[in-house]
Amino acid sequence: MKTLAKLPVTIVTGFLGSGKTTLLRHMLDNAQGRRIAVIVNEFGELGIDGEILKQCSIGCTEEEAVGRVFELANGCLCCTVQEEFFPVMRELVARRGDLDHILIETSGLALPKPLVQAFQWPEIRSACTVDAVITVVDSPAVAAGTFAAFPDQVDAQRKLDPNLDHESPLHELFADQLSSADLVILNKTDLIAPEDLAKVRLEVAEELPPAVKVIEASSGRLPLDVLLGLGAGSEEHIDSRHSHHDHHHDGDDHDDHDHDAFDSISIDLPQADESLLLDALTQLVVKHGILRVKGFAAIPNKPMRLLVQGVGTRFDKHFDRAWGADEPRITRLVLIGQELDAALLESTLRAALTA
Repeated sequence: MKTLAKLPVTIVTGFLGSGKTTLLRHMLDNAQGRRIAVIVNEFGELGIDGEILKQCSIGCTEEEAVGRVFELANGCLCCTVQEEFFPVMRELVARRGDLDHILIETSGLALPKPLVQAFQWPEIRSACTVDAVITVVDSPAVAAGTFAAFPDQVDAQRKLDPNLDHESPLHELFADQLSSADLVILNKTDLIAPEDLAKVRLEVAEELPPAVKVIEASSGRLPLDVLLGLGAGSEEHIDSRHSHHDHHHDGDDHDDHDHDAFDSISIDLPQADESLLLDALTQLVVKHGILRVKGFAAIPNKPMRLLVQGVGTRFDKHFDRAWGADEPRITRLVLIGQELDAALLESTLRAALTA
């Protein structure tokens, strides 16, 4: 028996819109007294997922919640791991006595393997261990062959690109997220027929080591005993897990990352009519191959801020909080996709909102 147990860390990975933030929110809502720190890695200029997480009722004041949510903005963990991740982990290690668990949500485009390998660094390894890498799978999207939720336009682009052959960056990244997994959650099972779910399970199994468990969920609702305390010690065996991107770190130019093909652009707009905004965003998604929309909107004559999250053409929205007295009432959106023209998208949105 070790006299001082290492602090367990759970890494949650998965493609855009698979339900990672919903899973983390569920885990925090059901923490049952566990003292959990969260590291949110946002792919984009805004920490919107962090904003969502900070609203969780985790039994602490707002000031304490801010101290428990660390955001690594602008980039994926595999690219910024040394610049940003290490100082955050060092701070958490220093507060180790106040914590029971650390949760890390990677961006939808991050490669999990380099992050797990970071736990081999002596300063982290002596204090922390990767309890498990949990990969969240969007089951309906995999059944549709798109991996992210309904990016039909991305698949069309892939077929038009002779350089991609039969395998797209999306598929390779999906496979890499599975190759690092200790537990796979087939999410959104309530949105898929049983026969399609069986096919998804078979497809996922092809990418997994035999020992990895696959479980099903709807909206990430699973008992915490299933998600925490797995004791996988992933950092001990991650080097033996094959990844499509392994060769990218063996002297290749860093610009060779497949997810360099993805753009994340931020757009600030004035107040907007809700129906006009959602209609304009839906048309934008269809026409320009946008995978994900997230952000918040200022609606005229509404005292509350409208939180907007879109995956493909499917949008969720709700009023999340009142505007602050001195807070500028603006609409701020992040659009994630491939080969996006920021100026064109912004001008198109502005034109649609003033129509």
